[in-house]
Amino acid sequence: MSQQPVLIALVASLAFSGAAFAQGAGPGPATETSQSTAGTQKVVVELFTSQGCASCPPADTLLSELAKDPHVIALTLAVDYWDYIGWKDTLALHGHSLRQRAYAAQRPDRKVFTPQVVVDGVRAAKGSDKAAVQRALLSARGPGAEHKVPIKLEREGDALSVELAPANEPVPEASVWACPFSRSETVAIGRGENGGRKATYSNVVRGWVRMGTWDGQALRLTVPLAELKRDDADMVAVLVQVGSSAQPGRILGAATLPLN
Repeated sequence: MSQQPVLIALVASLAFSGAAFAQGAGPGPATETSQSTAGTQKVVVELFTSQGCASCPPADTLLSELAKDPHVIALTLAVDYWDYIGWKDTLALHGHSLRQRAYAAQRPDRKVFTPQVVVDGVRAAKGSDKAAVQRALLSARGPGAEHKVPIKLEREGDALSVELAPANEPVPEASVWACPFSRSETVAIGRGENGGRKATYSNVVRGWVRMGTWDGQALRLTVPLAELKRDDADMVAVLVQVGSSAQPGRILGAATLPLN
């Protein structure tokens, strides 16, 4: 089923949650801090997977292994386009199906399948092919491919603060996304191709909040923690990504922070 066409339409923007953002708020007491500096930037791996996909469990296991790598931010993005074959994915967001399709529209191959990984927003590979995923990671870490924006995250009272350093060179306009995620989710799959299997997923993204736009200048944004505490989310990833939800591009920087 990995190459079957996806029966979803690409819309102008993903069905992600929005949130108001504030700039230049006064400093507050920080209870938790995560700093991402130029020399220690992390590679972002997004796995598009489904509980209804028989070929996905090996990719889910590989993603869990990558999640242990301190140099990688590995995220599970469950899609919903296999729900019709007998099992509704309990972790899927329709916006993830749209995001995967939007990624494919930016590449010459245009392929959309599960399991599929996208590395740093630009390199795609079969999610269960460990060698292919490793090649994509090596490419992301190669000369000229390093991230360019240091990110500092802090919890300040009941808000998340994001600080972006100025770029050393001109950069394309980028969106700043806050993605609450659950570090681990175990699901008993009742029907479909994986019926009877109990699967554990790592770093499951539970929502998207667009905080603002970065144009290369120093920037500070905040968002209430209440906007991020959804479902079982206990962490947040902040991604700085070129383009829009309909035309996502290279991820310029990323960092994570516990929510609880």
